[in-house]
Amino acid sequence: MTRILVLYYSSYGHVRDLAQAEAEGARSVPGTIVELRRIPETMAEEARRNAGFIEDETPEASPADLAHYDGIIFGTPTRFGMMAGQMKQFLDQAGGLWAQNALVGKVAAVFASTGSQHGGHEATLLSTQIPLMHFGMLIAGLPYSFAGQTARDGIIGGAPYGAGTIAGADGALQPTETDLAGAHFQGQHVARIASRLAASATNRDVA
Repeated sequence: MTRILVLYYSSYGHVRDLAQAEAEGARSVPGTIVELRRIPETMAEEARRNAGFIEDETPEASPADLAHYDGIIFGTPTRFGMMAGQMKQFLDQAGGLWAQNALVGKVAAVFASTGSQHGGHEATLLSTQIPLMHFGMLIAGLPYSFAGQTARDGIIGGAPYGAGTIAGADGALQPTETDLAGAHFQGQHVARIASRLAASATNRDVA
């Protein structure tokens, strides 16, 4: 069985919605076990409530958990063209895994939510991939075989670097059907790649 982790941080629910679509896409690949986990919050509870952040009962992950999966899909809001601080702090705690080469060869992907079309969407996807490459992970994007990302009939999130959505300056926009389809496609794409790599490693071991 191939194990996939969809790991996200979400403030207002947009990234969580995409994460669920990513997980559904990964689960559609036979022989795949998928777990959905969230990044621990670093803000005080009162500050979260005052900011109107969502309540989220999804189980939290710890950095050590990452070593147990064949593929990991990371979801984050955009914060000034970069990943959210909560995601950065989580990755910063994974130095032990880096030292052990525990994530080398695992498949990774990124998806994101941004306030506006030009609010750092692609910068967030790309910059979030940087630490993952330092871990030795293999980056999977959102290939153009998902034709939805070239649609011209509305505001579409995502890029060749990963799935995404545009939330609007006030967060009122919700992921479109195309955004969710892109996330589903990416989850499926990652699971297929991870499955092939795992099968190849098994065949080498048998040989």
